[in-house]
Amino acid sequence: NTRVPLNRIERILAFVIASVVGVSIIAIVAIFIGRAVNADFTGGAWPAVAVLPLISLPLVIVLLIVFLIISVTRRARLARDAG
Repeated sequence: NTRVPLNRIERILAFVIASVVGVSIIAIVAIFIGRAVNADFTGGAWPAVAVLPLISLPLVIVLLIVFLIISVTRRARLARDAG
């Protein structure tokens, strides 16, 4: 079972997915900390921080589906060309 290396698009997608998930986790942790210290969520950057996971996590799901489709089609093409 030989491993097929990721091409450039797959590497970029994987990095974007990891980055968006990381930023979302940081935003969720910031919301937890803000709630613990009774921060005012109506002003400053808090509204953006509160909305960020609601937008980015569904985006990650879409990007994961795109990544899987690209990966499966490339592997199928490689297998067809090799055999």
